[in-house]
Amino acid sequence: MTYFLKFRQFTARFKRLFKMEMIDIEVDPDRWKYKNIKEGCAIMRLKTDRVFYNPVQEFNRDMSIAVLAVFTKKYKQEQLEKAEKKAKGQIFEDREGDESLTHERAPKVEQAPVPITILEALSATGLRSIRYAQEVPNVTKIIANDISAQAVETIKDNIEYNYVGHLVEVSHDDACMLMYKHKHPSKRFTAIDLDPYGCPSIFLDSAVQSVADGGLLLVTATDMAVLAGNSPDTCHAKYGAISLRTKSCHEMALRILLQCIEQHANRYGRYIVPLLSMSVDFYIRVFVEVRSGAIHCKKSASKMSMVYHCVGCDTVTLQQLSAFKPNPSPSNPDQEKSYLPPAPPVGEFCTHCNQRHRLGGPIWSAPIHDEEFVDDVMKYVEKSNNVLGTARRIEGLLAVVREELPAPLYCTLDRLCGAVHLGSMPMLLVRSALLNGGYKVSYSHASRLSVKTDAPARFLWDIVRSWEKQNPVKPAKLEADPVAKYILSQEITSTVDLTMRPDANPESRKVGKLRFQFNPTPHWGPGCRAAINVGERKAKAIKNQNKKKGPFNKRHHSPWGSQTPSKKVAVSTLRIYVGSDDDTDSKPEEEIEEKQPDTVKENENQ
Repeated sequence: MTYFLKFRQFTARFKRLFKMEMIDIEVDPDRWKYKNIKEGCAIMRLKTDRVFYNPVQEFNRDMSIAVLAVFTKKYKQEQLEKAEKKAKGQIFEDREGDESLTHERAPKVEQAPVPITILEALSATGLRSIRYAQEVPNVTKIIANDISAQAVETIKDNIEYNYVGHLVEVSHDDACMLMYKHKHPSKRFTAIDLDPYGCPSIFLDSAVQSVADGGLLLVTATDMAVLAGNSPDTCHAKYGAISLRTKSCHEMALRILLQCIEQHANRYGRYIVPLLSMSVDFYIRVFVEVRSGAIHCKKSASKMSMVYHCVGCDTVTLQQLSAFKPNPSPSNPDQEKSYLPPAPPVGEFCTHCNQRHRLGGPIWSAPIHDEEFVDDVMKYVEKSNNVLGTARRIEGLLAVVREELPAPLYCTLDRLCGAVHLGSMPMLLVRSALLNGGYKVSYSHASRLSVKTDAPARFLWDIVRSWEKQNPVKPAKLEADPVAKYILSQEITSTVDLTMRPDANPESRKVGKLRFQFNPTPHWGPGCRAAINVGERKAKAIKNQNKKKGPFNKRHHSPWGSQTPSKKVAVSTLRIYVGSDDDTDSKPEEEIEEKQPDTVKENENQ
């Protein structure tokens, strides 16, 4: 109170001295209701906890912006070339017989603007749509849709706050129904972004019908427990494939999702062309082109394979569903004919460890990246380094993706050595041995210990056996493990050269790219459904900590007395530490011991 009186006296004296009037500043009472979040060029204002926002997905959004920026430029150029070719063909058809008309002298065709529309089917806060409007060029219209009324209100507020109302349109509708309304070719979207909480399969049927020919689908799946082999039956129900728990489960999850999208597209005479597929953090994300063509749909079976997984040594063998062989004719010497390859490719027992196999799949066994497209995205990210907050990580991931071999699945170094109880081999030594054998080798972006190669599994185990000759395993371990004993008992049939090679070290590792990032913050994960998960205060782990230990859920014990003679009370010691939280060396200054009631002591003596 004394400070307040002194302040009043000071202001009164100030006004008398300088003869000035004090101005009362009005503060907007709603100012403190909002939580401001800045990402990229957008500033979001959230005033409710019931709208989903996850800051972890900033990398996802940055990558999507880079991919869309490159894709829209490519799509616009393709559409303009098609329109120009069609218009010139019409001119030559109308002026047939005019000898003065040539391709060089053909009149120039006026190019109509190419509409580029993007649908974000599950918008939540609308952050992704607003960033697309601000950072992706050539866009003419964006629809931000959500079924939640509160989310729609938040999207409207943020669109107005970021001044993108001329590009972003808000929709309050069911995502599937909205896409079904745009099935007609004249209403289709250039790109559709599906980033649901969990499995995206329920949206795929409507999405493959409402995307334009040559358009882009951006699909995220966060139910990695299902896709990584923990629930094979659930994976079959949702994605139409059996998942396997292998060391390459993250890449297998990508290939299961791709085959699921392909199966939905084939029903409507369409097929997909994967541009970029990535497995990062706790989710997978694929960027695929959707095109139309019945002939290409017939080739879809040749892009699918079943997976035979050995339960002993983790070796994976693929069985292609269909294949093509040459069938030349006088009119078409390059003609091919489809056939069903013989099956199975493995015996009853594994040739490497004498164990049985599990059957999984089908999975997408064709390439999951487009090298030319990945190069274009890398160039764009280098130019937009100041705008994208996760540009350094994107550059590292794309560098590994660019070096990645198209061969499906991979093995891991820890599994190869661990199967025979060997100490881990140096990664560069394994890569050098593969290169010395005349094979190709690369990392997979999904695992920092991955070995992706076109070498047969027999050659990989010969490398392990050669390393075991120099570093013998204890006989006791082999006697206790029949799998390791069987693998090491086989003879080395290949010529293995363990000489180090300079080209075994990949270029992305030499230049120090951020290839495999560890979890940068605590509570790193998908977050809670429809709740803000920002910082320590709102983190999922802290929010749910001791949630069942409230006053109403507290467990009550039986009262003390002679009715419970068999119960004993353990003597507990409570230590009270005095000092700050950071003082780990502080010692207890007082100990309080809870003594047993006299009634219990009497009962124990009896």
